[in-house]
Amino acid sequence: MQASLVLERLLLVVANDPWQKSPTRAVTPAEDRFAMTQALASDIPGAEASRMEIDRGGPSYTVVTAEEILQQAVSAGRPPPELFLVVGADLVAELPTWERVADLQRLVTLTVVSRPEAEMGPAPPGWRVRWVHGPQLHVSSSEVRAVLTGGGPVDLLLTAPVIHCIGRRDLYAVGR
Repeated sequence: MQASLVLERLLLVVANDPWQKSPTRAVTPAEDRFAMTQALASDIPGAEASRMEIDRGGPSYTVVTAEEILQQAVSAGRPPPELFLVVGADLVAELPTWERVADLQRLVTLTVVSRPEAEMGPAPPGWRVRWVHGPQLHVSSSEVRAVLTGGGPVDLLLTAPVIHCIGRRDLYAVGR
């Protein structure tokens, strides 16, 4: 397992409509998620928030985004970049349910980041895989929202720019 992954560019892509979540639970509006992602990216050298899925509209499919990134390079006369899809180890079991998974497997190298609540099992079949050791925080985005809604402190869970963004946008009942 690697300690890190060296990338030329890190796109933090914000889903327009996270189609596997939106039918079953409330989802924070895309523009709010994008603002928080921009705030997060400001603290990560080389990272940039991407609204390509928001601008495309409709359900967000990772495979379509990968195809779009590759097509943009070709259209600009550049060689297609090597794409790494970074996911937490807790999402690996869900990959077979993703849209056009066989095409996605062909287009990207799956980068699995360790999570304390998820075992690092064998590589999922059909994927090129890199394993990366991630921060071992026992927290999920759902838990962060619950702490925020309850008025609890999140300064050890979120960066200061993200906390400021949440307060400025009046998300999750912060400050009420």
